[in-house]
Amino acid sequence: MNATTYAADIAKNVLQVHWVDPLTGEVGRKKLSRAKFTEFFASRQPARIVMEACGSAHHWGRTLGAMGHHIELLPAKQVRAFVRGNKDDAADARAIWLAAQQGDIRRVPVKSTEQQAVQFLHRTRSHWISIRTATINALRSMLYEFGVVLPQGKSHALKVLGEQRAHIDAHLPATVQRLVDTQLQALRDLEHQVQRVEAEIESVQKQSDTAKRLRKVPGIGLLGATALAAMLGKDAKGWRNAREFSSCLGLPPKHTGTGGKVRMAGMSKRGDPYVRTLLISGARCLMSQKNAPPWIVKLLARRPPNVVAVAIANKLARIAWALIANGRDYDQQYKPVMCSN
Repeated sequence: MNATTYAADIAKNVLQVHWVDPLTGEVGRKKLSRAKFTEFFASRQPARIVMEACGSAHHWGRTLGAMGHHIELLPAKQVRAFVRGNKDDAADARAIWLAAQQGDIRRVPVKSTEQQAVQFLHRTRSHWISIRTATINALRSMLYEFGVVLPQGKSHALKVLGEQRAHIDAHLPATVQRLVDTQLQALRDLEHQVQRVEAEIESVQKQSDTAKRLRKVPGIGLLGATALAAMLGKDAKGWRNAREFSSCLGLPPKHTGTGGKVRMAGMSKRGDPYVRTLLISGARCLMSQKNAPPWIVKLLARRPPNVVAVAIANKLARIAWALIANGRDYDQQYKPVMCSN
Protein backbone atom coordinates (compact mmCIF):
# COMPACT_ATOMS: atom_id res chain seq x y z
CA MET A 1 0.00 0.00 0.00
CA ASN A 2 1.10 3.55 -0.75
CA ALA A 3 2.56 5.16 2.39
CA THR A 4 1.08 8.57 1.54
CA THR A 5 -1.72 9.90 3.75
CA TYR A 6 -4.32 11.97 1.91
CA ALA A 7 -6.61 14.33 3.84
CA ALA A 8 -9.81 15.39 2.12
CA ASP A 9 -12.17 18.19 3.05
CA ILE A 10 -15.45 16.99 1.50
CA ALA A 11 -18.17 19.22 2.92
CA LYS A 12 -18.36 21.52 -0.13
CA ASN A 13 -19.15 21.34 -3.83
CA VAL A 14 -15.42 21.84 -4.35
CA LEU A 15 -13.34 19.25 -2.47
CA GLN A 16 -9.85 19.99 -1.18
CA VAL A 17 -7.12 17.35 -0.88
CA HIS A 18 -3.92 17.75 1.17
CA TRP A 19 -0.99 15.32 1.34
CA VAL A 20 2.73 15.18 2.11
CA ASP A 21 5.10 13.01 0.11
CA PRO A 22 6.69 10.61 2.63
CA LEU A 23 10.01 10.52 0.73
CA THR A 24 10.62 14.14 -0.21
CA GLY A 25 8.41 15.93 2.32
CA GLU A 26 6.83 17.91 -0.51
CA VAL A 27 3.38 19.26 0.37
CA GLY A 28 0.63 18.64 -2.18
CA ARG A 29 -2.66 20.52 -2.42
CA LYS A 30 -5.39 20.03 -4.98
CA LYS A 31 -8.87 21.44 -5.44
CA LEU A 32 -11.28 19.04 -7.15
CA SER A 33 -14.89 18.93 -8.25
CA ARG A 34 -17.03 16.01 -7.11
CA ALA A 35 -16.69 14.32 -10.51
CA LYS A 36 -12.91 14.70 -10.52
CA PHE A 37 -12.59 13.61 -6.88
CA THR A 38 -13.32 9.96 -7.67
CA GLU A 39 -11.08 10.03 -10.73
CA PHE A 40 -8.21 11.46 -8.69
CA PHE A 41 -8.16 8.57 -6.23
CA ALA A 42 -9.00 5.94 -8.85
CA SER A 43 -5.67 6.76 -10.51
CA ARG A 44 -3.73 6.44 -7.22
CA GLN A 45 -2.27 3.36 -5.61
CA PRO A 46 -4.21 2.18 -2.53
CA ALA A 47 -3.40 4.66 0.23
CA ARG A 48 -4.66 6.02 3.51
CA ILE A 49 -7.44 8.59 3.07
CA VAL A 50 -8.63 10.61 6.06
CA MET A 51 -11.82 12.68 6.19
CA GLU A 52 -14.02 14.36 8.75
CA ALA A 53 -17.10 12.38 9.81
CA CYS A 54 -19.49 14.90 8.28
CA GLY A 55 -22.13 14.96 5.58
CA SER A 56 -21.51 12.40 2.79
CA ALA A 57 -18.40 11.08 4.58
CA HIS A 58 -19.76 7.54 4.82
CA HIS A 59 -20.70 7.59 1.14
CA TRP A 60 -17.19 8.64 0.15
CA GLY A 61 -15.76 6.12 2.62
CA ARG A 62 -17.63 3.30 0.91
CA THR A 63 -16.79 4.59 -2.58
CA LEU A 64 -13.06 5.05 -1.97
CA GLY A 65 -12.85 1.92 0.18
CA ALA A 66 -14.15 -0.12 -2.75
CA MET A 67 -11.09 1.08 -4.71
CA GLY A 68 -8.79 -0.51 -2.13
CA HIS A 69 -7.98 2.61 -0.12
CA HIS A 70 -7.84 2.55 3.69
CA ILE A 71 -10.45 5.00 4.98
CA GLU A 72 -10.39 6.80 8.33
CA LEU A 73 -13.08 9.18 9.55
CA LEU A 74 -12.26 11.64 12.32
CA PRO A 75 -14.73 13.46 14.61
CA ALA A 76 -15.09 17.03 13.37
CA LYS A 77 -14.69 18.53 16.85
CA GLN A 78 -11.32 16.82 17.24
CA VAL A 79 -10.11 18.24 13.91
CA ARG A 80 -11.13 21.83 14.69
CA ALA A 81 -8.28 22.24 17.17
CA PHE A 82 -5.72 21.79 14.37
CA VAL A 83 -6.99 24.66 12.20
CA ARG A 84 -4.45 27.48 12.29
CA GLY A 85 -4.86 30.99 10.96
CA ASN A 86 -7.76 31.87 8.68
CA LYS A 87 -10.28 29.10 8.06
CA ASP A 88 -10.68 27.98 4.44
CA ASP A 89 -10.80 24.72 2.50
CA ALA A 90 -7.02 24.37 2.32
CA ALA A 91 -6.63 25.06 6.06
CA ASP A 92 -9.35 22.52 6.86
CA ALA A 93 -7.69 19.83 4.73
CA ARG A 94 -4.34 20.55 6.38
CA ALA A 95 -5.96 20.32 9.82
CA ILE A 96 -7.43 16.92 8.91
CA TRP A 97 -3.98 15.72 7.83
CA LEU A 98 -2.42 16.91 11.11
CA ALA A 99 -5.19 15.33 13.19
CA ALA A 100 -4.65 12.04 11.34
CA GLN A 101 -1.15 11.87 12.83
CA GLN A 102 -2.62 11.70 16.35
CA GLY A 103 -3.15 8.10 17.36
CA ASP A 104 -5.30 8.92 20.39
CA ILE A 105 -8.18 10.35 18.31
CA ARG A 106 -10.87 7.71 17.97
CA ARG A 107 -11.78 6.84 14.40
CA VAL A 108 -15.44 6.74 13.36
CA PRO A 109 -16.38 3.46 11.64
CA VAL A 110 -17.70 3.75 8.09
CA LYS A 111 -21.40 2.86 8.07
CA SER A 112 -22.98 0.57 5.52
CA THR A 113 -25.96 1.63 3.42
CA GLU A 114 -28.20 -0.59 5.57
CA GLN A 115 -27.07 1.13 8.77
CA GLN A 116 -27.69 4.57 7.34
CA ALA A 117 -31.11 3.51 6.02
CA VAL A 118 -32.21 2.48 9.53
CA GLN A 119 -30.83 5.70 10.99
CA PHE A 120 -32.85 7.71 8.48
CA LEU A 121 -35.98 5.80 9.48
CA HIS A 122 -35.43 7.02 13.04
CA ARG A 123 -34.68 10.56 11.88
CA THR A 124 -37.83 10.59 9.75
CA ARG A 125 -39.92 9.44 12.72
CA SER A 126 -38.42 12.18 14.90
CA HIS A 127 -39.13 14.70 12.12
CA TRP A 128 -42.81 13.78 11.88
CA ILE A 129 -43.19 13.79 15.67
CA SER A 130 -41.64 17.27 15.93
CA ILE A 131 -44.06 18.57 13.28
CA ARG A 132 -46.96 16.89 15.09
CA THR A 133 -45.96 18.56 18.35
CA ALA A 134 -45.66 21.94 16.64
CA THR A 135 -49.11 21.48 15.06
CA ILE A 136 -50.72 20.66 18.40
CA ASN A 137 -49.05 23.66 20.02
CA ALA A 138 -50.29 25.93 17.20
CA LEU A 139 -53.82 24.57 17.65
CA ARG A 140 -53.63 25.04 21.41
CA SER A 141 -52.40 28.64 21.14
CA MET A 142 -55.03 29.52 18.51
CA LEU A 143 -57.89 28.25 20.66
CA TYR A 144 -56.45 29.92 23.75
CA GLU A 145 -56.98 33.33 22.10
CA PHE A 146 -60.71 32.58 22.10
CA GLY A 147 -60.87 31.45 25.71
CA VAL A 148 -60.59 27.70 25.02
CA VAL A 149 -57.94 26.02 27.17
CA LEU A 150 -56.99 22.48 26.12
CA PRO A 151 -55.52 20.17 28.78
CA GLN A 152 -51.91 19.04 28.69
CA GLY A 153 -51.01 15.93 26.69
CA LYS A 154 -51.72 15.17 23.04
CA SER A 155 -54.25 12.39 23.53
CA HIS A 156 -56.10 14.12 26.36
CA ALA A 157 -56.25 17.44 24.49
CA LEU A 158 -57.59 15.90 21.28
CA LYS A 159 -60.11 13.82 23.24
CA VAL A 160 -61.49 16.89 25.02
CA LEU A 161 -61.59 18.83 21.76
CA GLY A 162 -63.58 16.05 20.08
CA GLU A 163 -66.04 15.69 22.95
CA GLN A 164 -66.63 19.43 23.35
CA ARG A 165 -66.37 20.46 19.71
CA ALA A 166 -69.96 21.71 19.43
CA HIS A 167 -69.59 23.85 22.55
CA ILE A 168 -66.19 25.16 21.42
CA ASP A 169 -67.42 26.03 17.91
CA ALA A 170 -70.06 28.29 19.45
CA HIS A 171 -67.23 30.57 20.63
CA LEU A 172 -65.25 30.51 17.37
CA PRO A 173 -65.67 32.47 14.12
CA ALA A 174 -66.32 30.41 11.00
CA THR A 175 -62.77 31.04 9.74
CA VAL A 176 -61.23 29.63 12.92
CA GLN A 177 -63.56 26.63 12.79
CA ARG A 178 -62.21 25.81 9.33
CA LEU A 179 -58.65 26.27 10.58
CA VAL A 180 -59.32 23.85 13.43
CA ASP A 181 -60.63 21.26 10.95
CA THR A 182 -57.48 21.74 8.84
CA GLN A 183 -55.20 21.31 11.86
CA LEU A 184 -57.03 18.18 12.99
CA GLN A 185 -56.76 16.66 9.50
CA ALA A 186 -53.03 17.48 9.48
CA LEU A 187 -52.64 15.73 12.84
CA ARG A 188 -54.39 12.63 11.50
CA ASP A 189 -52.08 12.60 8.47
CA LEU A 190 -49.00 13.04 10.67
CA GLU A 191 -50.11 10.23 12.96
CA HIS A 192 -50.48 7.99 9.92
CA GLN A 193 -46.95 8.88 8.77
CA VAL A 194 -45.52 8.10 12.22
CA GLN A 195 -47.29 4.73 12.28
CA ARG A 196 -45.96 3.86 8.80
CA VAL A 197 -42.37 4.62 9.82
CA GLU A 198 -42.74 2.67 13.07
CA ALA A 199 -44.06 -0.31 11.08
CA GLU A 200 -40.94 -0.16 8.88
CA ILE A 201 -38.72 0.02 11.96
CA GLU A 202 -40.45 -3.05 13.37
CA SER A 203 -39.91 -4.85 10.05
CA VAL A 204 -36.20 -3.99 10.24
CA GLN A 205 -36.01 -5.36 13.77
CA LYS A 206 -37.47 -8.69 12.66
CA GLN A 207 -34.85 -9.03 9.91
CA SER A 208 -31.83 -7.95 11.96
CA ASP A 209 -30.12 -10.53 14.18
CA THR A 210 -28.29 -7.74 15.99
CA ALA A 211 -31.53 -5.91 16.83
CA LYS A 212 -33.16 -9.16 17.94
CA ARG A 213 -30.38 -9.80 20.45
CA LEU A 214 -30.52 -6.26 21.78
CA ARG A 215 -34.32 -6.41 22.10
CA LYS A 216 -33.94 -9.15 24.73
CA VAL A 217 -32.21 -6.75 27.12
CA PRO A 218 -34.63 -5.32 29.70
CA GLY A 219 -34.90 -1.57 29.13
CA ILE A 220 -34.09 -1.72 25.40
CA GLY A 221 -37.24 -1.62 23.29
CA LEU A 222 -37.94 -1.62 19.57
CA LEU A 223 -36.58 1.87 18.91
CA GLY A 224 -33.54 1.41 21.13
CA ALA A 225 -32.64 -1.98 19.66
CA THR A 226 -32.80 -0.85 16.03
CA ALA A 227 -31.03 2.47 16.69
CA LEU A 228 -28.21 0.75 18.60
CA ALA A 229 -27.90 -1.94 15.94
CA ALA A 230 -27.54 0.74 13.25
CA MET A 231 -24.93 2.55 15.32
CA LEU A 232 -22.88 -0.45 16.47
CA GLY A 233 -22.95 -2.40 13.23
CA LYS A 234 -22.38 -6.15 13.13
CA ASP A 235 -19.28 -6.32 15.35
CA ALA A 236 -19.08 -3.01 17.29
CA LYS A 237 -15.36 -2.84 16.48
CA GLY A 238 -15.50 0.92 16.09
CA TRP A 239 -15.12 1.15 19.88
CA ARG A 240 -12.35 -0.51 21.86
CA ASN A 241 -14.48 -1.32 24.90
CA ALA A 242 -17.86 -0.78 26.50
CA ARG A 243 -16.74 2.30 28.40
CA GLU A 244 -15.60 4.01 25.22
CA PHE A 245 -18.99 3.33 23.62
CA SER A 246 -20.96 4.73 26.56
CA SER A 247 -18.62 7.75 26.62
CA CYS A 248 -19.34 8.26 22.92
CA LEU A 249 -23.02 8.62 23.87
CA GLY A 250 -22.24 11.18 26.55
CA LEU A 251 -23.52 9.09 29.46
CA PRO A 252 -20.50 8.99 31.85
CA PRO A 253 -19.93 12.10 33.99
CA LYS A 254 -17.72 14.88 32.72
CA HIS A 255 -14.96 16.23 34.94
CA THR A 256 -12.71 19.24 35.26
CA GLY A 257 -9.42 19.29 37.09
CA THR A 258 -6.43 21.45 37.79
CA GLY A 259 -3.69 21.40 40.39
CA GLY A 260 -4.39 17.77 41.17
CA LYS A 261 -8.04 18.43 42.09
CA VAL A 262 -10.66 16.78 39.91
CA ARG A 263 -14.35 17.64 40.15
CA MET A 264 -17.01 15.33 38.74
CA ALA A 265 -20.15 16.83 37.20
CA GLY A 266 -23.20 15.60 35.33
CA MET A 267 -23.15 13.53 32.16
CA SER A 268 -21.11 15.00 29.35
CA LYS A 269 -23.96 14.90 26.76
CA ARG A 270 -21.50 14.20 23.96
CA GLY A 271 -22.40 12.12 20.97
CA ASP A 272 -25.81 11.19 19.58
CA PRO A 273 -28.58 12.74 21.73
CA TYR A 274 -31.26 10.57 20.09
CA VAL A 275 -29.76 7.22 21.16
CA ARG A 276 -28.93 8.66 24.59
CA THR A 277 -32.56 9.72 25.02
CA LEU A 278 -33.81 6.26 24.06
CA LEU A 279 -31.54 4.60 26.62
CA ILE A 280 -32.56 6.99 29.39
CA SER A 281 -36.25 6.44 28.54
CA GLY A 282 -35.69 2.69 28.77
CA ALA A 283 -33.95 3.18 32.10
CA ARG A 284 -36.95 5.09 33.45
CA CYS A 285 -39.21 2.23 32.40
CA LEU A 286 -37.06 -0.19 34.42
CA MET A 287 -37.20 2.15 37.42
CA SER A 288 -41.01 2.35 37.29
CA GLN A 289 -41.55 -1.41 37.32
CA LYS A 290 -43.01 -2.89 40.49
CA ASN A 291 -40.57 -5.80 40.30
CA ALA A 292 -37.52 -3.66 39.53
CA PRO A 293 -34.16 -5.40 40.08
CA PRO A 294 -32.89 -5.10 43.69
CA TRP A 295 -29.79 -3.16 42.66
CA ILE A 296 -31.99 -0.47 41.10
CA VAL A 297 -34.12 -0.27 44.24
CA LYS A 298 -31.01 0.13 46.39
CA LEU A 299 -29.64 2.78 44.06
CA LEU A 300 -32.90 4.72 44.19
CA ALA A 301 -32.75 4.70 47.97
CA ARG A 302 -29.53 6.70 48.03
CA ARG A 303 -29.40 8.65 44.76
CA PRO A 304 -31.81 11.05 42.94
CA PRO A 305 -34.03 9.45 40.24
CA ASN A 306 -32.39 11.37 37.37
CA VAL A 307 -28.93 10.22 38.45
CA VAL A 308 -30.17 6.63 38.67
CA ALA A 309 -31.75 6.84 35.19
CA VAL A 310 -28.47 7.97 33.64
CA ALA A 311 -26.55 5.26 35.54
CA ILE A 312 -28.91 2.58 34.23
CA ALA A 313 -28.68 3.99 30.69
CA ASN A 314 -24.89 3.86 30.98
CA LYS A 315 -25.12 0.20 31.95
CA LEU A 316 -27.53 -0.55 29.08
CA ALA A 317 -25.10 1.01 26.59
CA ARG A 318 -22.25 -1.13 27.93
CA ILE A 319 -24.37 -4.28 27.80
CA ALA A 320 -25.33 -3.51 24.19
CA TRP A 321 -21.69 -3.11 23.17
CA ALA A 322 -20.64 -6.30 24.99
CA LEU A 323 -23.37 -8.39 23.35
CA ILE A 324 -22.50 -7.25 19.82
CA ALA A 325 -18.72 -7.21 20.24
CA ASN A 326 -18.64 -10.71 21.76
CA GLY A 327 -21.46 -12.23 19.70
CA ARG A 328 -23.48 -13.21 22.78
CA ASP A 329 -27.17 -13.40 23.61
CA TYR A 330 -28.42 -11.62 26.70
CA ASP A 331 -28.26 -13.76 29.85
CA GLN A 332 -29.63 -12.21 33.03
CA GLN A 333 -27.65 -14.66 35.16
CA TYR A 334 -24.35 -14.09 33.34
CA LYS A 335 -21.35 -13.30 35.52
CA PRO A 336 -18.06 -12.22 33.94
CA VAL A 337 -15.03 -14.38 34.57
CA MET A 338 -12.54 -12.46 36.70
CA CYS A 339 -8.88 -12.95 35.81
CA SER A 340 -6.51 -13.62 38.72
CA ASN A 341 -2.75 -13.25 38.72
